[in-house]
Amino acid sequence: MAHVLKILVADDDAQMQIAIKAALMKAGHEATIVPHGKAALQALTEAKYDLLITDQRMPEMTGLELLEALKGLQQETPAIMITAHGTITQAVEAMQHGAADFITKPFASEDLLRVIERVIAPESVAFRASGKKSLSEGRAIITNDPTMIRVLEVAEAVAKSDATVLIQGESGTGKELIARLLHTASARCGNPFVAVNCAALPANLLESELFGHEKGAFTGAQSKKIGKFELAQGGTILLDEISEMDIALQAKLLRVLQEREVDRVGGSEPIAIDVRVLATTNRKLEQSVERGEFRADLYYRLNVIPLTLPALRERRGDIELLINHFMQQFLGSNGITVPRIVMDALCAYSWPGNIRELRNAVERAAILSNGSTPTENDFLLSAGTTTPTLRNTVEKEIVTSGESELLIRSGETVQEVERKLIMETLRATNDNRTQAAKMLGVSIRTLRNKLNEYRASGHID
Repeated sequence: MAHVLKILVADDDAQMQIAIKAALMKAGHEATIVPHGKAALQALTEAKYDLLITDQRMPEMTGLELLEALKGLQQETPAIMITAHGTITQAVEAMQHGAADFITKPFASEDLLRVIERVIAPESVAFRASGKKSLSEGRAIITNDPTMIRVLEVAEAVAKSDATVLIQGESGTGKELIARLLHTASARCGNPFVAVNCAALPANLLESELFGHEKGAFTGAQSKKIGKFELAQGGTILLDEISEMDIALQAKLLRVLQEREVDRVGGSEPIAIDVRVLATTNRKLEQSVERGEFRADLYYRLNVIPLTLPALRERRGDIELLINHFMQQFLGSNGITVPRIVMDALCAYSWPGNIRELRNAVERAAILSNGSTPTENDFLLSAGTTTPTLRNTVEKEIVTSGESELLIRSGETVQEVERKLIMETLRATNDNRTQAAKMLGVSIRTLRNKLNEYRASGHID
């Protein structure tokens, strides 16, 4: 680090005080040592510091209490929390209270200096998070957004543990990608990663899918089936869209998480499992608990480490970064540059389908531009696939016609455009009808009726 930092250290351990001060001074920084949070708070009101390093457990005022007090003073001094070895929950709590980063005891001076550099020079973190090193199965997590970078840092910190992680966020924000990153960065990375879509199957089939069944356990069970929990033995299981699970099945899942064993349907002996559990949801589970749609005890069991992914509209600074990334992905390293006026329009768009929608739009533009500079129309932002409501989509594209059936500019009928929009939205939401109906601006009943019509007419199976 090139410049000298003025650093305040709050720690009640005399040996830790000496060690931290020696490490900081050796690195060329100025270090002021205080024995507890109250003294640190006083020092911060009297002088300006580039960085605060504080222990979690101290007399007079704890580290968390100090962070809360700093919020009241509107102090913008970044803070690093020192936590006890292995207390991942404390570390996450510290970051939720505003700590820029944390370090667990015991640590070497090199580790401390590395964390300081990461906090003081966030561009180095942004570089890492923008796809150079934050990789999951070869796919980069692209971001320069501070909130998203914080999520990645917490994910990186908890990846080595076996703690259950609940990943929340809207459809298309990258929840499964984060889950795969957690697995890839863990000690379980050499073992299976098994994902189960809890919204894709009815309760009776999902139970068999998760826990397996014995031959003859029910009509149609012609052979023994190994469940996903057993298949994930030694590795990680992802319960995708956990909020869609039937509440009766939630009770059985809770027992599995508590006892660490599964009972196959029709089986006589429980089977011990060694599996790390990750779960995702596009709903706010606390609200589902309040409405009685999700078990509170299961929620608390899953919500050990909460990660909430921001919607793309909440990280607008990443939109241009992502568009350029996907343009290069589809057109090669010499991908065509998107004109500024088009890029501004794309950055102003709300992207209700988040990164998944943006990626699809860029892929369309890469194809439709056919080697030329893409226009706004090439992204089809006004042609049906990315507008917020189904009704607006159809109304905007209808042109006056003397024929008996209204036609769209592309030559397709209104009904054809409507059907394509519905099917693409379902694909974008992984067949989550509730989320698809919300994105389309129609009721779930309307969507269900439309799908029944398409099935009756032979357009879908």
